[in-house]
Amino acid sequence: MQRTRSKGSHSKFAITAVALQDHISRNLSLCDPLPERHKSSQRKQKPRKPSAGNTVGQRGHHRDDGPEEKEYVLDPCPPPMTLAQKLGLADAPPAPLTVDEWSRVKWRSVDQGDSSQPCAICREEFRLQPQVLLSCSHVFHRVCLQAFERFSGRKCCPMCRKEQYQTRVIHDGARLYREKSAVRIQACWRGYVVRKWYGEVRKTVPPKDKGLRRKFFEQKFQELSDSLVRSCDTDVEEFLSAIDCELAWSRSALCQFEEQRVSETKEEDWDKIQEKAARQEARDCPICLAPLCLGTGRTEAGGRRGVLLLSCSHLFHRCCLEAFETFCLERRPVCPLCRSLYHKRLV
Repeated sequence: MQRTRSKGSHSKFAITAVALQDHISRNLSLCDPLPERHKSSQRKQKPRKPSAGNTVGQRGHHRDDGPEEKEYVLDPCPPPMTLAQKLGLADAPPAPLTVDEWSRVKWRSVDQGDSSQPCAICREEFRLQPQVLLSCSHVFHRVCLQAFERFSGRKCCPMCRKEQYQTRVIHDGARLYREKSAVRIQACWRGYVVRKWYGEVRKTVPPKDKGLRRKFFEQKFQELSDSLVRSCDTDVEEFLSAIDCELAWSRSALCQFEEQRVSETKEEDWDKIQEKAARQEARDCPICLAPLCLGTGRTEAGGRRGVLLLSCSHLFHRCCLEAFETFCLERRPVCPLCRSLYHKRLV
């Protein structure tokens, strides 16, 4: 009996030792002689396909935008239990979370606002990049979590250090980013519309403040003057040349009219003109301002200048009037005083 009992205890110890050794070797990845083949087989294992029951509802109304918005569990099927775990010598791996458990984890993450905050690994916003929800309710970028697991060499949460967590792909960050982008676009568009409307109001409605009202009307008057200047022809040279042409034409027409009107003066008319000149009592020549020597007919050779009487009743020195006629630019000279055509006669 003692021998059988000792044999049974030895067999139990042996089984326990073998089970613990197998469990430790599996945890240390020493039992696989071909690790590369094991890794390739793990890479070929596809994650679970999302099902209608695995989707977790959002707070409020959630719109399903297609298959990319569906949530699904990212972890592969759990490995089979080791002998030590079956014998109760080691903790059994955690069972996959149910839909209700994932819902509670999701609500806890939403309450904490993890999706609205930047990723704890790269410190960048989630935007439209894939993000994963851990069973400990922490959220990270999928790429960041894979890089952390690869470089740390173990599977533990970067925040709470929980090991052997489960992951689930969610899209809360993308949804929040779309909502934020839509709000910004709407705000920019509404601001543009309001600024445009306010600009039109400023152009049409005068302000109530006196200073601003004065500036408003000054600006309006300036705009009116600028529009008038733009509508007119600003070629000054052409305008002045047209005026010169019109003036020359009018002068020629007046000269022709005067030539037709003025005829030869008769003796009776000369007497009247002379009486009129006597009544004016002209004593000086209007050109040289020298005294007129009336009552004698001597010329410059005798020391006196000859005096000419014009048909307009003006008196001039003969030499002064001849010099004026020489330097006059008009075709037919006119009286230096009244600017009319004349006939002359020596007094």
